[in-house]
Amino acid sequence: MSAKNWFRFLFLGLVWGSSFLWIKIALREVGPFTLVMFRVLFAALGLAFFVIAARSRFKLEWLWKFAFVGFFNIAFPFVLISWSEESISSGMAAILNSTVQLFTILTASVFLKEERFTARRVISLLIGFSGVIVLMSNKLGGGTESVALGIAAMLVAATSYASASVFARKNTKEIPVEVVSFGQMVGALCFIIPATLIFEPSFHFPTQASTYLALGWLGLLGTCATALVWYSLIHSVGPTITSMTTYMFPLVGVFLGVLFLAEKMDWRVLAGGALILLAIFIVNSRQVTANPAEMESIMETEGKIDG
Repeated sequence: MSAKNWFRFLFLGLVWGSSFLWIKIALREVGPFTLVMFRVLFAALGLAFFVIAARSRFKLEWLWKFAFVGFFNIAFPFVLISWSEESISSGMAAILNSTVQLFTILTASVFLKEERFTARRVISLLIGFSGVIVLMSNKLGGGTESVALGIAAMLVAATSYASASVFARKNTKEIPVEVVSFGQMVGALCFIIPATLIFEPSFHFPTQASTYLALGWLGLLGTCATALVWYSLIHSVGPTITSMTTYMFPLVGVFLGVLFLAEKMDWRVLAGGALILLAIFIVNSRQVTANPAEMESIMETEGKIDG
């Protein structure tokens, strides 16, 4: 990848990886549906600024696409993740969310010709997922039914993210990044607002500053900014490589736990983290066996994309 795409990649991993901590903080005062509603609302307001500044235009033919990604990339997985964190830790949520890569590789190989299985991707998938298992190995003991449901919800959310990323790659290339980012937030609000009124009828505005700080972080940085970066990276390098950012979530989640929750760093963090970083390097590195004509074509294409 180019230096610009590496920066985008690392930005997504770090910001999204920290989101699980902020979700846990916000859940101390509000329910999962209310949390998602505020998060998406703040993100939509932030993205509206970019749309107005760019003087972008909407087409009616795009509305169904906004509804699809709004539901499967925002409303549905956000609620599942927030709900699951009522019964599992933020660290475990971050770890489980890294399975997005597994589901993306499987889905993309079916629907995208350019995302076919290769030995390099299979190897990186196995190494990265092994790292997740190592990190996760001491977090599932003594689980209850609520923990099992929380884990299941996280896996469904991961599947939803994977489907949305493949759909976005196929169907939103012609739409400006700021427009599709804003459009998916509006689509998500159409689902989450009535859902909040139905499932959390005792809705109330937060009163604690820490809650607003968490919601502001999740909305403006963790959703607004990352949406713009996510779509640009999807169209530059494809959904499989983009979804590799989820392998950074366990690292970020565990280290935040060490910094803010005084959790101990054991061998699992070092071993699992090393495997995850190795997997990211493998899937993003160029194949040295490519012939000169292929390499010239690849570099020419990336130059057009980044320009």
